[in-house]
Amino acid sequence: MSNKPKQVAILGLGIFGSTLAETLEDFGVEVLAVDIDPVCVSRIKDNVTKAIVADVTDREQLLELDINTFDVAVVAISKHFEEAVTCTLLLKELNVPYVIAKARTKRKKIILEKVGADRVINTEKEMAYKLAKHLLRRSIVDLVELDEEYSIVEIRTLKDWEGKSLSNVNIRRVYGMNVVGIKPHGSPKMTMDFSADYIIQPGDHFLVVSKTKEVEKWDFLTKE
Repeated sequence: MSNKPKQVAILGLGIFGSTLAETLEDFGVEVLAVDIDPVCVSRIKDNVTKAIVADVTDREQLLELDINTFDVAVVAISKHFEEAVTCTLLLKELNVPYVIAKARTKRKKIILEKVGADRVINTEKEMAYKLAKHLLRRSIVDLVELDEEYSIVEIRTLKDWEGKSLSNVNIRRVYGMNVVGIKPHGSPKMTMDFSADYIIQPGDHFLVVSKTKEVEKWDFLTKE
């Protein structure tokens, strides 16, 4: 999805579902959190827009939640795969535009896709992949994906750039990265008030927008 969802339903409030719900709420998304366990619902009720005890495999209960008015529904059920399949199927039958589900194996992923899931994630596999990429980073300090193609990235400047101006290094043409911010060495703040004549200093950090694959390739090939 390219647009930020305004309303998200999280169905299943284990560690994954609860963390996702609270994080989205912190960023201003309206979150409906649902679980059949009253203890799970009670634990999160003060941290989300609305928390409800309901059976997410029951069509009538989903209708009572007005689930079809939500932009995204996340099936965060992990223990009982049959329930996850039933819930996913019902959500698509009720015309929820975008349904995300969890699967721990490739076979389960295929099943969830066949019943209509728009995206199926393997949280353990994806976290391991992201951790591996984090450990392999050399000049990337932080990376936030904007969509499936582009990211905004904080990078450490290279020694070869030091003492040269931005225009001389020509980062956009040579590396495919558009510099949108500079954090001078020793400064806690990023500034966007700079010119092409800025002289790069040792320890500077740049905030750049780039294709994710391109900046990761650049980082991997960095020798520093």
